[in-house]
Formats: sequence, C-alpha cells, structure tokens
Amino acid sequence: MARPHIEPFCDRDTSFKSMVLPGFSRGMSYKMLSLDVDTGACSMTVQLDAGYIQPPGFSWTEREIIVIEGELAIGDRTCRKGHYFFIPAGYAMPSVSSEQGCLILVMYNTAEPSHEEATEHHALAQVDLYHDVDSYMDIPWAMGNVAKPSVASGCLIKLLNFNPQSQAMTFLYCMTPGFYQDNISYHDCAEESYHLWGTSWMMQFGEVPTGGYFWRPAYINHGAFASEYGCIALGRVDSKLFNHFHYNPWTTPVENADRSQARLYNRDPLLYRWAFSTDHNHPHSPEDFETTMSRRGEEGGHDNEHKSDGHRHDHWHGHHHHEKDSHHNHGDHDHS
Repeated sequence: MARPHIEPFCDRDTSFKSMVLPGFSRGMSYKMLSLDVDTGACSMTVQLDAGYIQPPGFSWTEREIIVIEGELAIGDRTCRKGHYFFIPAGYAMPSVSSEQGCLILVMYNTAEPSHEEATEHHALAQVDLYHDVDSYMDIPWAMGNVAKPSVASGCLIKLLNFNPQSQAMTFLYCMTPGFYQDNISYHDCAEESYHLWGTSWMMQFGEVPTGGYFWRPAYINHGAFASEYGCIALGRVDSKLFNHFHYNPWTTPVENADRSQARLYNRDPLLYRWAFSTDHNHPHSPEDFETTMSRRGEEGGHDNEHKSDGHRHDHWHGHHHHEKDSHHNHGDHDHS
C-alpha cells in the first residue's frame, strides 16, 4: 500500500470538511486519516448530520465501518456505538440514515469512495463475505496472544475480520488500566490504529488520546507502551502479524527488514532463498543487528579504558606483559 507513515496524528486537532462526491447524499463531512494516492483507498472519520439519508446501493470498493458515537440506521435496524461492518465490493446495502446524527470510522480498502444506487448486489460481489456485529456487546474479549511472540499480558483483543489468504486482520484491542510493555517492536506488515476511547502512551510520541491515529508501514520501530487508565482502539494489519521484539529504539527500517530476513534464513534457509534470491542463491543471510551488535566486554582485550570498575586496563582478559625471560612471556604469540 502506498500510504505514507502517519504518526502521531489526532483527528480532534483538525476540522471536518464537507464531502461532496458523485452518488453520495449531502450531509456528510469527513476528516482524512490516511490516503493511498495510487488507488484512492483511504481511512476517514465521517460525521453524518441529523436527518442524513443515503439511498440503497453498493460501493465499487471493499469497505469497513465502525460506529464511534451516536446511532446509525441500516434499513430498519438501529446500530449503536461499537457496531462493525465488513462490506465486500458490490454488496448492496439498504438505505443508511441517522436521525440524530452520528460519527463513524470508514475504511475504503481497495479504491476511492463510491456509491452506486442499487437494490441488488453486483453479479460479481462476494456476498458471503459480508458480516456485521455489535462488537462491544456480542464479542467477548480474548487474550492478546493471537500473534507469537505475544504482547504483554493486559492487552486484549476482539477479532472482527480475517482474510485467510493474506492473513490480514481487523480487530478491537484494549489496554487494561496499568498496562505496560517495555520492549521495542516492529512487524513485516503495515498496521493501522484508531483510538476509539481512552489514552495510551508510546515512548516515541508520548500520549495518544481518543481520536489518536496512525498508519505505520512495515519495519517501523514502536514502543515501549503503557496505559494508565486503559484504552480501546480499532486495529488493522494488511498481512500476517508477527511481533519482532528487541531493545534498540535507534534501528532503521532497513536494519529491521534485514533482521527479519536473517531470522527467516535461520528458521528456513530454503524458504529464504526462494523469497529473496534473484539471480543467485545468497551464501549467507542479511545482518541480524542483535547478533552482530557490540556488547560490553567483547572488545578483544586491548585499549579498554575506564571499564565498569573505574580503572584503566591494558589487558581486559586479566594478565600483564612481563620481561622476556619470564615464564609468563607470550613468546611469539601475535595479538594483532
């Protein structure tokens, strides 16, 4: 996806803009959260005015919606805060309206926003993929160990959508009051998050409040994390979620990607060669910075000044040069 890294961002800091697009009824305003300029795919917070009515119809793009505040009527059904929809491209929805107005999060996944008036699904629509649920009331919280290695205890999830081919996921997650995780993480996938309620803290940016949002491409460091009073957010990833944990906040996305490839090479060399080789098989893996970084006490024994005991040491390995005739003489041993 060609969306840039957007972080930190809070939609409460920007104003709504009127949305005027072909096929859409008047009475919508939006705040753009992220946009793929190549395809038009985007994520927006959308305010529907009181009395808004959208005739039945479908979109040419797959989309996801969750109600943030207020009530949204879908045909004769009233959907309240926390109601989630996954709507395949070409799936005809009943009329959409809001008597008192409401705030929703809308994600157009594959193309720009569109609305084609219709009462029947498009012939090619994958209608069996449609689903909606009151995510607050009808799904229990589960342990946040959907990915291994897992996050710290106290982060819970509700799975809302899963693509078995790409392993992309949409989910609610919450940090319980007092949650804390002290390491740095990154992923092989892009991830997106919107704070529906509450505040969390992240080392790189500080407090992330209600309305806080990010679109984070693969291999970007983030963490440590904490939440004093707890928070609830909607999260999405565009492929398999794997947590790469470490403790160096200064590594670059290139170094993180190399480390990810190195870990794949160590786990499955043949798969690595198939995935990353071009005109030849690489004789060795990319660098894993955790295995090649210098560590205290690994300097080789020479010119080690001001070590942990506060003294100068000409030989850290614990012996001294002696006269030529001494039985402690190194002889012809070369320390170069």
